[in-house]
Amino acid sequence: MSTLVLFFALMQSPTPNAPTNVIESTRSERDWKPAADPDSPAWAGQKSVLATRDFFGQPVPLSPTEIRSRWTNDYLYLFYVCPYKNLNLKPNPVTTAETDKLWDWDVAEAFLGSDFSHIGLYKEFQVSPRGEYVDLDINREDPKAALGVGWQSGFLVAARIDEQAHLWYGEMRIPFASLGLPAPKPGDQLRAGLYRIEGAEPNRIYVTWQPTGKKSFHEPAAFGLLVLR
Repeated sequence: MSTLVLFFALMQSPTPNAPTNVIESTRSERDWKPAADPDSPAWAGQKSVLATRDFFGQPVPLSPTEIRSRWTNDYLYLFYVCPYKNLNLKPNPVTTAETDKLWDWDVAEAFLGSDFSHIGLYKEFQVSPRGEYVDLDINREDPKAALGVGWQSGFLVAARIDEQAHLWYGEMRIPFASLGLPAPKPGDQLRAGLYRIEGAEPNRIYVTWQPTGKKSFHEPAAFGLLVLR
């Protein structure tokens, strides 16, 4: 292992005794429009967590997916760095309106909930490698009460594919008001499931930050925590 690779691995590893189910979101004093640029001042040098396992905790045949987070008074930001082998892209992408069933293609996903008493209530956000998006209202306790794809959060996304490096980048800007947290402050927490899908069946790869234990991302008891710092 080269010195550079070893250094990167050490930087990405959790500190001793640090909880492995927590992603820290770092405070920013200003907002910005998503650009999916890992070298932007907003994202350069920010800490990350790594998604490396499948539903059942087994390693996936992909390099780690890196996820970073930041926040301001009004928005939660998420940034995904996604190494890929084979992209499964929807023909004729539409980026000016949401794409229902975007999860049939390659996506990065965030499931976020602020109600710790009713963990089956949460929101789902997705971005594709070409900037398609969809957001959904989920209610696992009473599915008939869920608004599904008809719900609108007002979130923004950006994405970029680096074919030479075999990476794609996805960025989300999510209004805190849509998460039931209109006045966020340091120390606040959200329940968070962070995921990714790559490829086409029968070789589709499902990547988790926190394994769910079942062949589904919709297992809210398995979510980790996103903490505002």
